[in-house]
Amino acid sequence: MTSQPEVNTEFVDFWNEVLVPKFIKYKHVLVDGLTQHSEAIFPTLNVKQGDNVLDVGCGFGDTAIKLAQRTGPSGRVVGLDCCEAFMEYGRKEIAERQIDNVTFINGDALYEPFEPEFDFVFSRFGTMFFANPVAGLRNMRNAMKPGAIMTQIVWRAPEDNPWLSMAKDVVLEFLPPPDDNAATCEPGPFSMAGQETVTKMLEVAGYSDINFERVDAPVVVGTNIEDAINFQLALGPAGEVFREAGDDAESKRPEIEKAMAAAITQHNTASEGVIMASSSWVITAHNPL
Repeated sequence: MTSQPEVNTEFVDFWNEVLVPKFIKYKHVLVDGLTQHSEAIFPTLNVKQGDNVLDVGCGFGDTAIKLAQRTGPSGRVVGLDCCEAFMEYGRKEIAERQIDNVTFINGDALYEPFEPEFDFVFSRFGTMFFANPVAGLRNMRNAMKPGAIMTQIVWRAPEDNPWLSMAKDVVLEFLPPPDDNAATCEPGPFSMAGQETVTKMLEVAGYSDINFERVDAPVVVGTNIEDAINFQLALGPAGEVFREAGDDAESKRPEIEKAMAAAITQHNTASEGVIMASSSWVITAHNPL
């Protein structure tokens, strides 16, 4: 894979400057809490010994490292992410574990000049944030050999994911929704929830043999109620509303936290933290021969 010239976009800058510090702070939720969606399907992934694998939006590198275990030393995995700070965690882990078949590359999958060299392409909760989803999916296909497989995991609809949607509903009782000029991570976590819409996206991007599999899993959204509230007000749909409301949000923080605590309490467990329901699509598609 050839390296790209640096592409500076407002979207990538927003991730690195605003979201990355928050993602790192809540890594214990975003990695440890959400791995069940990838763990549920990893044993069935069509990854073989010796395969070349691309992990798009690899984040902290945990999925890239797991994929490398599947390819074995005769294969290789390239983890791609637009946030360098995330991949430093992955680089540290592969150095500590002396894993030599994983490489992490800073880049934007929307623009990366891929060569058709990969047998398998994977993305866990990354493709929902493409500024141009069809173009991003098409460029991912450019990385695939003829007949290669792409598997992406994306969130289903908000009503299937109360771990994200419930907090936003609570916050909107106190604050206005962001206006059209707000700096956000749009298209956002639910942009690929619609099966019909995503199927059309993939078809336009040139994929074939498209399949959807639903995965429901409980997720840990905080070690305790306070941690869960802070996570919700920092990231995700509720965090976006809170951030964009600025001083108004901070002045109402005590009221909002009280309301969120009341909503979250029923999901708190003594031993595992705050656990809520979540649901994803595992979408598989092929690059035609």
